[in-house]
Amino acid sequence: MSKVYIVGAGPGDVSFLTLRAQQILTQAEVLIYDALVDRGLLELVPETCVLVNVGKRGGQPSMLQSEIDALLVEYARTERTVVRLKSGDPFIFGRVTAEIDALTAANCDYEVIPGLSTALVAPLLAGIPLTDPVLSRGFAVITAHLPDDLDWDALARIPTVVILMGTRQLAEVVAQFLKHDRSINTPIAIIRWAGTSQQQIWVSDLGGIVAETDGFDLSPSVIVVGQVVRLREYINCDASTSPISNELVLTHSHPSPLAGKTVLVTRAAGQASDFSQMLRSRGARVIEMPTLEIVPPSSWQDLDREIDRLNAFDWLILTSTNGVDALFARLAVAGKDSRALAGVNITAVGQKTAQSLQQHGITPDFIPPDFVADALVSNFPVDPHGQRILFPRVETGGREVLVREFTNLGATVVEVAAYQSQCPQEIDPAVAMALQQQQIEIVTFASSKTVKNFCRLIGNSLPIDWQQQVCIASIGPQTSATCRELLGKVDIEATEYTLPGLVAALELGLGVRK
Repeated sequence: MSKVYIVGAGPGDVSFLTLRAQQILTQAEVLIYDALVDRGLLELVPETCVLVNVGKRGGQPSMLQSEIDALLVEYARTERTVVRLKSGDPFIFGRVTAEIDALTAANCDYEVIPGLSTALVAPLLAGIPLTDPVLSRGFAVITAHLPDDLDWDALARIPTVVILMGTRQLAEVVAQFLKHDRSINTPIAIIRWAGTSQQQIWVSDLGGIVAETDGFDLSPSVIVVGQVVRLREYINCDASTSPISNELVLTHSHPSPLAGKTVLVTRAAGQASDFSQMLRSRGARVIEMPTLEIVPPSSWQDLDREIDRLNAFDWLILTSTNGVDALFARLAVAGKDSRALAGVNITAVGQKTAQSLQQHGITPDFIPPDFVADALVSNFPVDPHGQRILFPRVETGGREVLVREFTNLGATVVEVAAYQSQCPQEIDPAVAMALQQQQIEIVTFASSKTVKNFCRLIGNSLPIDWQQQVCIASIGPQTSATCRELLGKVDIEATEYTLPGLVAALELGLGVRK
């Protein structure tokens, strides 16, 4: 019988996941998760993992707790690695006891992996300290799911109260505090979707918060009541994750022009986004929109054939991490590894591609200086005439200019399909809503194909002049040309055609606009 891992997902973004939790997720064969778990975490599990959404979000359809308990036991008996993923920390209002009782009764092994609780992280991300030598020598954490069951007389005397699951009872919560002699001027903060790209913060007092949030969807939120909320104005800090260590950090510095901006990042589905993390570390709110799906080619036949005769080539050109991944996957299928490339010179277009190769123990022989494939020919380190070049690439829409120019110079280029990139079937409803409600301030594109697929996904669902209300940022000239063709403009273009270069261009461009 397998072990069931009960894992705390933290407040949202993968940056706040513990290393142990991340390790367990990469091994999951069955994932049973709550609706509040950030969808980005689901990308950490293997493609073959069985995903089961059990709901557990207030006001929405959910499995009964008894059904979840039975489901855990059922999957535990299948000899597969089962992960029960809960938002925040499993033992903070996570209803874990029932699940542990069911597993114990069925003689199933289990392990609980702690997570960062939103009760602690949400105030931090809003710049609100829960304790202070003067204003708050202690705090309480409660759930207001059943407000009538709480001792409001005792709670009203505690300097700082953190409330989970309380937004639907906000008016009652406020009324109880006022009834038990908390001042109408007591500060209150509501932090919605803490630790995610959708984070929103409302700050008011007990006398005004209900009116000020009327009409807003506040769930899921953490509520903080107490004088410490006022310290947010004085601390004036940015809460983010360190891009080096993934540790939660607070910094006080001159804010980046990206701070507070909502950025839509178009990207490939299932790929971790270092770019998003770069933006978040500068204070931006990031919403990711998958516009590409990377899938196997229609046939591996051509790539497998050329792998069998690698020694016939002088050069191997790789222009993306997708090409690197596909090449080594097929080498493994053929019973080979990086040693099969020993007699071939390798060129990598872009630092990301080079880094991907280095993870396989290979340092490229040549990296073109301008980070674009079409610049490779003019900077090629040897005379191309007579050179045999293997070029694994996307099945359709490859680098025609590169192939044509090498061929014109007397090289023989053998192109083989290594992967396909296709448009997803539909747009994420949350992204569509953010675009329709004009919550997006910047849209970024890292390839022409992301522009084309973005336009295909949005169709005619947005106002005709929507793009005039946002800043459109491109990674380089080819992408910019597609933006102008399909979107009518480009506001910012990177001078160095890399993702760090695009971040730098955004900071420079937005700074000038100020």
